[in-house]
Amino acid sequence: MRYVDETLLRNPIAFAPLPQRKKDASEPLSEKDIRDRRDKVKTIVGGIIANVVLAFLSFIVLFPLIFMVLSSLRTSSEYMERVAYMFPENWFNFDNYRRVIVNENLFLGYRNTLIIVVAVIPVGTLFAAMSAFSFAKLKLRSKMFWLLFLLSGMMVPGAVLLMPRFIAYKTIGWYGTLLPLIVPHLFIHVGTMFFFIQYMKGIPSELFEAAKIDGCSTFRMFLQIMLPLLLPAIAAQDIFWFMGIWNDYFAPSIYLQNSQFETLQVMMAALNKDFMGSGAQTVVFAGAVLSCLPMVVVYLILQKFFIKSMSIGAVKG
Repeated sequence: MRYVDETLLRNPIAFAPLPQRKKDASEPLSEKDIRDRRDKVKTIVGGIIANVVLAFLSFIVLFPLIFMVLSSLRTSSEYMERVAYMFPENWFNFDNYRRVIVNENLFLGYRNTLIIVVAVIPVGTLFAAMSAFSFAKLKLRSKMFWLLFLLSGMMVPGAVLLMPRFIAYKTIGWYGTLLPLIVPHLFIHVGTMFFFIQYMKGIPSELFEAAKIDGCSTFRMFLQIMLPLLLPAIAAQDIFWFMGIWNDYFAPSIYLQNSQFETLQVMMAALNKDFMGSGAQTVVFAGAVLSCLPMVVVYLILQKFFIKSMSIGAVKG
């Protein structure tokens, strides 16, 4: 060992790694080189095919939206003459939007739908979060029984309860108002509650045990510890809840009889009925653009919560 050290000090070049010999172009490739090149080609070709397929699917998904926006800028005669040609002659023709806003009073539907959203989502989310906290973190007697009892209500088809609800709302004088669309959703939303329960199970219970030892009350533990940790799940769930209320047509069409309380989707159905048969389809397209515009804006702003909500409650390895 001492001889090697002395030799290394006298002649360090002798122990330097030998330079690798460059392969001649005419020299046949080894099996490893052939396998590496084949894998590289497969990766490149697979990436190209995947991008082409995704671009094609994206075009299929976006094409109705693009067709709707471009057709809303066309005149009725222009649309009837060339239905398949979707590009407008005048790209700044907003007569259809002006007609919808002024004559059809579409913003009344905006107002009524926003009243439902503002009234239902904050209060309903708070009660769902409190119920989920009780089932997930508190020690309660027979809580599994009551949880299964609430979840069993999700198995009952909504059509079965439609007639009893209609009779009850009409008896107490709620028929024709926004109350049937607001009050039943304020206090408990089982789907949202179950979603929160699954999220809360991933939060360590030691946090609440330590807070309880320090004298923290149950409500304070929920308000100051659980609620801030629950914000990602709340944001993700409220986005889907907002979409459901905004696109709901079935319930408003049954419980509303006064035009002053019509929601946006009910007005869109009336707009479609009035103009689609008269050849003014471009007016309907303009109303559809105004109808879905808030949803597009909400998605673009909060799209990260859509993606994050897919992993909420999943098993973490």
